[in-house]
Amino acid sequence: MEESFDRTAAFDLADKLETEKDLTDAEFASVLLCDDPGFDEYLAEKARTIREKYYGKSVYLRGLVEISNICKNNCYYCGIRRDNANAERYRLSEEQILDCCDAGYELGFRTFVLQGGEDPYYTDDLIVSIVSAIKERHPDCAVTLSLGEFEKDSYQKFFDAGADRYLLRHETADKEHYEMLHPAEMSFEHRMQCLKDLKDIGYQVGCGMMVGSPYQTTEHLVKDLRFLKEFRPEMVGIGPFIPHHDTQFAEHEAGTVDMTLRLLSVIRLLLPDVLLPATTALGTIDPRGREKGILAGANVVMPNLSPSDVRGKYLLYDNKICTGDEAAECIRCMAMRISSVGYETVVARGDHVSFGIE
Repeated sequence: MEESFDRTAAFDLADKLETEKDLTDAEFASVLLCDDPGFDEYLAEKARTIREKYYGKSVYLRGLVEISNICKNNCYYCGIRRDNANAERYRLSEEQILDCCDAGYELGFRTFVLQGGEDPYYTDDLIVSIVSAIKERHPDCAVTLSLGEFEKDSYQKFFDAGADRYLLRHETADKEHYEMLHPAEMSFEHRMQCLKDLKDIGYQVGCGMMVGSPYQTTEHLVKDLRFLKEFRPEMVGIGPFIPHHDTQFAEHEAGTVDMTLRLLSVIRLLLPDVLLPATTALGTIDPRGREKGILAGANVVMPNLSPSDVRGKYLLYDNKICTGDEAAECIRCMAMRISSVGYETVVARGDHVSFGIE
C-alpha cells in the first residue's frame, strides 16, 4: 500500500512541477526515484505540451564544428584528456573553421557552435579573429562558443567580437562530486565563477551535467536541478555518461537512457522556455535516443560540420555516432529522424524565446 501511495504521489508532483515550475528537494528526489512504468510517458507528455507552447513543432539545428581535440585538462572521464597518449590529436586552422562555417551556411545553418578542448593554441586574439570573421561573412548567424574556462576579460573580448552564446557544462553542482571527477588543479569554484561571468557579460549561457557519472547520487542530481532553477540558463545540455576505454572510469557503468529522458522532461517543466538539446551521447547509447529526447521535451540537435577526416578523432567517449557522414547527408538523416516522431527541423537561429523577458 505504501508503494502505491508513493507512485501516486510522484504523479501528483509532476502536476505540481508543471504548475509551479519548482519542487522541494525531497519532491525532486521522489520524481527521480519513481519506478512506475507509466510515469515517464506522463512526464514526457507534459514536457511536449510545454515545449510546443513556446517553440511549436520546431527542432533547431546547430552546426557543430569540433575545432580541436587537444586539451590542457585531465578530467578523469574524458577521452581527450591531456594524459591520454592514445588519442590522435588534431586542431583546425582559422581557415578550416571558416570553411566549415561557409559550407554550413550554404546548407542553411544560421547557428555555428565552435567546440573544442582547452587548447592553448587558441589565444584570445585568435578566437576574436575567428569569431569576427564568421560574423563578418555571415552577419545573420549566431556564434556559440564551447571552449572551456577562461577569465572574465577573455569572455568579454569574445562577446565584443560577436559571440552570442557560450556553452560550459557545470558537470555537477556538488563540489565534492566535482572533485571526484577532476584533478586537483581544476576548481569547482572557478567553473561556477565562469558561468556567472558569462551571464554577467550578457551571453545566452548553456550549462548542463552528465547523467549517471561515476559516484553520482540522487542527491547530486537534485542539486543540479536546484542549480539550474536558480541560475536560469538559456540552454541546458545533458547526456548520459559514457565510459571511454582510455580513462580511469573505463569500467564504470554508463548512464541510462531512461534517467536522461526523465531529466529532459523535468528540466523542460522546470525551465519551460529553455533550449534543450537531444545530444549525440543520447543517440550513442540508444539508436533512437535523439528521437526519444525530442519526445521527452528536447528541441535542439547538433549535426556535425567538422571535416569528415577529423570527426573520428573527437572522441570524448567510446562508440560516438555520426563520425563519418558528410554534413549534408547528416542533415537529411536528421530531418527524417525528427520527422518520424512528428516534429520538423529548422535551421533558423532559434534564439531562446524569452531571452531578456521574464
